[in-house]
Amino acid sequence: MSRQQFGFLAGFLGVAVWALAGVEVTAVAVLAGLLGWLVVRVLDGDLAVTGLGDRADSRRHR
Repeated sequence: MSRQQFGFLAGFLGVAVWALAGVEVTAVAVLAGLLGWLVVRVLDGDLAVTGLGDRADSRRHR
């Protein structure tokens, strides 16, 4: 599946859920999808979260 096809499918399913279930359910579904994507990126090693705590601490001490 190409990126264009995936984008079309994601957009179509988002509008379909919105039409059938409402805006709130669509927002929850999109957030759940983004959270799942983030978890998979971390587990695959594509996204490092080890330095995020250090960044937050350094901002508080300024």
